[in-house]
Amino acid sequence: MRADRLLATLLFLQTRGRVTVAEVAAELEVSVRTARRDLEALATAGVPVYSQRGRGGGWSLVGGARTDLTGLTAAEIRELFLVAGPLSTTPESRTVLRKLVRALPATLRSGAEAAAGAGVTDDTDWSRSPVTAATPQLDALRHAVVDGTQVRLGYGGRSRPPGERTVHPLGLASKAGVPYLVADTDRGLRTFRLSRITSVEATGDPVVRPDGFDLATAWRSLAARMEDRMLAATVRARAERGAEAVLEGLFGGRMRIVGAATPADENGWLEVEIDGPSPEVVAAQLAGLGARVEVLEPPAARERLARLAAELAATYGPPTRPADEPAAMNPAAKS
Repeated sequence: MRADRLLATLLFLQTRGRVTVAEVAAELEVSVRTARRDLEALATAGVPVYSQRGRGGGWSLVGGARTDLTGLTAAEIRELFLVAGPLSTTPESRTVLRKLVRALPATLRSGAEAAAGAGVTDDTDWSRSPVTAATPQLDALRHAVVDGTQVRLGYGGRSRPPGERTVHPLGLASKAGVPYLVADTDRGLRTFRLSRITSVEATGDPVVRPDGFDLATAWRSLAARMEDRMLAATVRARAERGAEAVLEGLFGGRMRIVGAATPADENGWLEVEIDGPSPEVVAAQLAGLGARVEVLEPPAARERLARLAAELAATYGPPTRPADEPAAMNPAAKS
């Protein structure tokens, strides 16, 4: 920690030219005594700083000496603040950025300030609920990963209540904006979606890292396994022209247009293939499109839709239709 403080003190000196002990203390949020001791430590370490007593005195770099402590170019500094600035959601990170901006040479400061203000982060979703990225669980997990401390997680799956398990946190990853914890467990490496983590408690026991562990390599392997499960089944269907935008919104890259449903299809229906974890899951997602999509295969998907239709009809009864409204045509009769 002191090394970071000495570096910040030297950057502050480099930017301001001459500073008082009180100014250093205020900038770094330390006591006057600590600030004076740090300035003296810089001088003892051979940094060309000196103090001048009396009115207008203070601490300065000899001859206005400047030290390039980072080697960062103007473009690299802008890139750093573009990445860090808009994503700075905690008071601590915003404080760090403010100090970094003040420590930069004047010629680089305006570009960094513009980059830091080029975006904004909203900590709520569209239902006005706090998003996972700003929860205490994320902060606790970051500390556990950095400190190498095992944690006891409260974790719930989609269809089961939360339970507790002790894991070895090894890193954090993000997939399409969704954050995950990568951890070692008694069943091997696992991923834990942060939105399903209900509590984090440090145990005080050290993390045991697998031999040769590399977070990027481990994540690629774990992600590939998850993707294989997400794409385990393919459903073939035909959709009326114009429904492809809705299908793309629902399924993204898991939906493919493979051509016209039939050469003689005068209504221009399209044949599509949709990947998903199971035929039943894809069928349930398609149910809301009604007659705009007809599932062709596999039979399991068609059976799921038939069951859903029967359940809905039993619950709500047959739909009522105004007398002047024509009956809907069965998609199969259009070909």
